[in-house]
Order: sequence, then structure tokens, then C-alpha cells
Amino acid sequence: MSQNITLLGILVLIVLTGSAICSGVEAALLAVNPLRVHELAAKSKPVPGARRLARLRQRLARTLTVITIANNGFNIFGSLMLGSYAAFVFKKGIALPLFSIILTILVLLLGEILPKSIGTKLALKISLASAPTLHILGILMKPIVILLEKLLPVITTESEITTDEEEIRQMATLGSQKGQIEADEAAMISKVFQLNDLTARDLMTPRVAAPTINGGTTLKNLLPTLMSNDNHWWVILGEEVDKIIGVISREKLLTALLEGKSEITPAELSESVEYVPEMIRIDRLLTSFSKDKSGVRVVVDEFGGFVGVIGAEAVLAVLAGWEN
Repeated sequence: MSQNITLLGILVLIVLTGSAICSGVEAALLAVNPLRVHELAAKSKPVPGARRLARLRQRLARTLTVITIANNGFNIFGSLMLGSYAAFVFKKGIALPLFSIILTILVLLLGEILPKSIGTKLALKISLASAPTLHILGILMKPIVILLEKLLPVITTESEITTDEEEIRQMATLGSQKGQIEADEAAMISKVFQLNDLTARDLMTPRVAAPTINGGTTLKNLLPTLMSNDNHWWVILGEEVDKIIGVISREKLLTALLEGKSEITPAELSESVEYVPEMIRIDRLLTSFSKDKSGVRVVVDEFGGFVGVIGAEAVLAVLAGWEN
């Protein structure tokens, strides 16, 4: 009798252990961050199990099918087997129903609830550790899985890593709340997505306030203007309306004065102009600043008329939160 009870206890332990492992691994696979897995797998020296885990997650439905088959094998077949053997061991009395009640509670607590909590908490470690075993189980169960895929085509669906602006905003906010990234970093990430909602017209300095100088005036006569105004870039205008000769930096003008070139005009030192339409989106405009040395763009309307000036600092001000 004692040997039968010992064997029954061993069988209970096997069923609970198998169920717990399956439940924990399933929870870990569902909870692990796919972006983190992709990052580990993409390294030149990937973390052991990372690439295999990435492939398993790519076909997550198939992987979960394998785990479900194994888990139900322990829960259903194991419970039936234990029930039959317990009926043989206890035969009469209250012991059999009491064993059934205790087994049910143990399966719920130790085979499902606790392992899933642990799997969720240690998702990455458990997923990486279990990836080789899941790969082998997938090979062994392939005939069954293929049959199920014929009956249920949804199992063959591949899982792709996708996201959108709102998800990234939420991830940045959560990361900031949990202290994983700085609050200003989260705010900047959010502001990056505002760039495609803004145009040059929204951020430009209008023509009436834009720093302009007459291209025919000598540097000597411009000195008071340069000393009283600290604009980094100036638009050089010609005699005709909307005639733009070029642009020039304040630094270049002051350097020329220090070198004794006070009689030359800004037109002789001017740099070529980069024109942008007033409706160009700021995200596209920002990328254009790296293509040439000039840090300023002349904004024109649909008819080519000069309507304002915009520099890289205006875009950076939005990202830094200096402007709303």
C-alpha cells in the first residue's frame, strides 16, 4: 500500500512539474518583448538561444500549439491516469474524492497560476532557456502540427514586429514613468512625431521680421546693424522686389570687417540660396539641412515670392520643447 502511495505521489509530482513548465514557458513567450528578442538575435555575437527564439516567435501560433499540446497532455491525460491509479490505490472511502479535490487545487495553483506569474516576471530568461527544447518538440510534433494547420490555417500566420506612432508614444511614457528613460527623452520622442504635422510656414520667421540686408551696401555701413542684431544668418536682397542675391552668416561679415574689407559689399561674399516651399513638412526639411553648409532656408510661396526664413535651430527648438 505504501509503495502504491509513493508511486502515486511521484506521478503527481511529474504531472505538476510538466504542467508548470508548459504554463510558465507559454506565459514567458507571450510576455517577452519581441523588440528585445530581435535586438539580441541581430547582434554579431547573439545571446545563446536568441536567434532560435526569434524564429519561434516569428511563428508564435505554431509554437503555442506545440506548448498547448504538451500542456494538455500533462493536464488531461495525466489527470485521467492519476484518477485511474488513485481509484486502484484508495478503492473505498473518502480518500478518493479528497485526492481529486487536492489534485485539482494543486494543478490550478502549482501547475497554472504560479508558473504563469513566474513566466511573466522572468519572460526573457525563460524564453531563451526554453527555445532549444521547444525547437526539438516542434520537430517531434511536426506531423500533428501540420495536420492542425490544414484544419486551422490561422496557425500558419507569421508574427511580424510592427508598431505605430501611438504605441511608441505610450512606450516612451511608460518607460519614463518607470524610470527606464528620462522624462525629457520621452517628451522629445513625442515631439519627433509632431514634425510631420508642421510645415515651414508654421516655424519660419516671416518676411517682415526676417533679417535682411541690402546687397549693395558696404560692410562699413552695415557695422551698426550687425552690432545691434545677433541673427546668425542674413538674407541679401537686390534692388528689385523679391530679388534675393544670396545668404550670408553674421560671422563671415564680421570676419571680413576684421580683415579690413570694409569697402566690399555682402553680395560679393554671399552664399547660394536654398529655397523651400512654405508647405514643406518639417521632417523633410530637417533632413535637408545636412546636405549643404548653409544653416538657413528661404521660404517661398506658390508663386515663388519671398515669405520668410527658417533655420535648423527653429526645428531643434521644437524637439527640445522650447516652442510648442
